[in-house]
Amino acid sequence: MSRVSASVLIDARLDVPGGGVPLQARLSYDGEDPYVVQATFLDGPTVLARWHFDRQMLAEGLHRPVGEGEVTFSPHTGPGGDEIRVSLRSHGADGQANAVLFVQARALAEFLERTYAVIGPGEEVLDLDGLLDELLAR
Repeated sequence: MSRVSASVLIDARLDVPGGGVPLQARLSYDGEDPYVVQATFLDGPTVLARWHFDRQMLAEGLHRPVGEGEVTFSPHTGPGGDEIRVSLRSHGADGQANAVLFVQARALAEFLERTYAVIGPGEEVLDLDGLLDELLAR
């Protein structure tokens, strides 16, 4: 059971030819998994995708391009002001799928501040002994 958590629903925009499709992103942080931010992308009640992001990388993406491979973040100026460009690449049985989304930088920064109230940056601790015990018990 988690010690403390943070969650927020923010507006997102899926980049498509000719414009953007409005979505929502539910960002969640759980103190039991202190390095991870879970992002669930929604179209109304429908879950479109669920990704796990490194919290530090997400924070750095507010200020400079970061990441490589499947996930990258970079600052961007959009029609509504400062945004974060989120590029996602997925490899599955159907081939490769790519998506580019934009989220408001201010909303993301406010969410990250809430996560820092749970566990401050640099204060993350992973209980490897507990994780090994759990895995070996299965």
